[in-house]
Amino acid sequence: MKYNRVLLKLSGEALMGDKEFGIDSKKIAEYAEEIKTVAGSGVQVGVVIGGGNIFRGISGASQGMDRVQADHMGMLATVINGLALQGALESAGVKTRLQSAVEMDKVAEPFIRRRAIRHLEKGRVVIFSAGTGNPYFTTDTGATLRAVEIQADVILKGTRVDGIYSADPEKDATATKYETLSFKEVYEKGLNVMDMTAFTLSKENELPIVVFDMNTPGNLMKVIEGAPGVGTLVKN
Repeated sequence: MKYNRVLLKLSGEALMGDKEFGIDSKKIAEYAEEIKTVAGSGVQVGVVIGGGNIFRGISGASQGMDRVQADHMGMLATVINGLALQGALESAGVKTRLQSAVEMDKVAEPFIRRRAIRHLEKGRVVIFSAGTGNPYFTTDTGATLRAVEIQADVILKGTRVDGIYSADPEKDATATKYETLSFKEVYEKGLNVMDMTAFTLSKENELPIVVFDMNTPGNLMKVIEGAPGVGTLVKN
């Protein structure tokens, strides 16, 4: 394996499947099977899911809602998604722990770094929810922070497209895919990989990012094995 401990970042929107909002049970079961295959091979897996399928703090704020209040609602949305993924993983026979940056001991463990690492070492998939626990930070930043804290080898950002392109491939047929990029090149080209706070944190800690298509079965394992042509690698 190219990577032994990974942090998988999924968007909340990815859980919608073909729905307009909420959680598609078929889609989340598919993701659980992908994660099960990887975890079963001995790779240690942490997961962070966004909450955009339920509520996005920044969109709530744009509609006149208090930004801090809206961000707290977004954090709770990620806990709901975390519970859903935990249920799907456990139904698939995967030992899983859900940790939350906001204390809610009836629902999830509090995030404790040493405990999270111990769970990973024991082969459990750890889902990190509620972002960083603070408003004004995205789940991309939460994912990067957790990846640094647990000393992950890489952040795997699962999206709908198979890597980073020169333009949006869904809108521009002439867009070309990059196989590898440096952090500096991403800055200079103005490419949208993660929000700038998350991206800078990743760069400063020399934590590579792989952007890949999570909706293609088997891709997650291929990325972890280092298969050529799958996704785009961003590194220093």
